[in-house]
Amino acid sequence: MVQLCVIKKIIIGEHTVDGAGVNLVRVFGYKETKELDPFLMLDAFDSTDPTDYIKGFPWHPHRGIETITYLIEGDIEHGDNLGNKGSILDGDCQWMTAGSGIIHQEMPKASPRMLGVQLWLNLSAKDKMTTPHYHEIRKVDIPVCNEGDRKIHIIGGTYHDIKGAFEGGYVKPLYLDVEMKKNAEWSIDIDQESTMFIYVLQGTGAVLPENSVISKKQAILFHQGNQLMVKAADNGMRFLLLAGRPLKEPIAWGGPIVMNTKAELKLAFKELEDSTFIK
Repeated sequence: MVQLCVIKKIIIGEHTVDGAGVNLVRVFGYKETKELDPFLMLDAFDSTDPTDYIKGFPWHPHRGIETITYLIEGDIEHGDNLGNKGSILDGDCQWMTAGSGIIHQEMPKASPRMLGVQLWLNLSAKDKMTTPHYHEIRKVDIPVCNEGDRKIHIIGGTYHDIKGAFEGGYVKPLYLDVEMKKNAEWSIDIDQESTMFIYVLQGTGAVLPENSVISKKQAILFHQGNQLMVKAADNGMRFLLLAGRPLKEPIAWGGPIVMNTKAELKLAFKELEDSTFIK
């Protein structure tokens, strides 16, 4: 039986400055962890002014999470203590499993436009201290399903039996980048047990059948259902879709580290002071 996904909440987010002085929009964060579980945080950036972002995110630690950076346009240099280094360019994605602990930096370079998002994905208690991993996903590795007036980039999970560029080893979210032309309609079957939201990158549209208007720079969280239906407006629409099963575990969050208890959090920061953080 079809149960259409209806809007639960529209989230606007708020401007903030992070890293060494990067202007971005924190779409959601620690205040919404219960509703967005297993998704912890979404930061969005869209600027044609390099002074908004070139100071970047110098060396900093992470533990207990995965960070997924998806760049529509721009250039971000990165490096980590595992020896990984390179650049995230137009259409590329970086999927980093911090696990037991990783120290890295992300340094955006001046570009005509810097457009993209970074998502923090939680790890379950049993996986918090897993071995760190770094996954580089190039634009050419991301399958694209062309459906006439729609184009679906399959970053993670499976869409119409097409496997995405990467399947998470833990939460395994569905991660799609959906481009829709003028007045196009699109529907997708969703795991009813999943938390699902979309973030509108560009344009305007509506969620059907309620015909609720959605527009760029909004995140739309849905009630549980098994099918989503959307329609683009006259100016088309591009959005990211994320769906994943909630962990339903306690969260202890301190800056770049997310654990299950305050004791685990305290230990992590002590290990940083003692230089025993990296395992």
